[in-house]
Amino acid sequence: MLAMAACTSRYQNHGYMPPPEDLQNIVVGVDTRATVDDTIGPPTTSGVLPDGNYYYVRSRVRHFGAFRPEVVDRTVLAISFDQNDTVRNIETFGLDDGRPVRLTRRVTDNSVEGNGFLRQVFGNIGRLNPGEFF
Repeated sequence: MLAMAACTSRYQNHGYMPPPEDLQNIVVGVDTRATVDDTIGPPTTSGVLPDGNYYYVRSRVRHFGAFRPEVVDRTVLAISFDQNDTVRNIETFGLDDGRPVRLTRRVTDNSVEGNGFLRQVFGNIGRLNPGEFF
């Protein structure tokens, strides 16, 4: 029974997607950035420019046993604004619309890894410069 329980799928939901009823209240060409914030709330992600577009992202990930987690659903809502902060366009994208983006993970080398406490303390003895004390 324990082996069967380990093979059941678990799902995790991430992100926020405004409900369709709230999106219908946003009028393209009329509403501004401030009214979008009041109607559906500010997004967790926005464009890289100071006055960038708004992106709302929701993902559903399936975990199955010892296998790698799999994204089974992802929806991106993009609200773009013009130079006057008026809503220019509202678009929704799914997994079928996008291309996979490979993320790289770069980690800074930790020079203290593998060194014990005493090695770190005594390793600094030869590096002391008496001229720096004054």
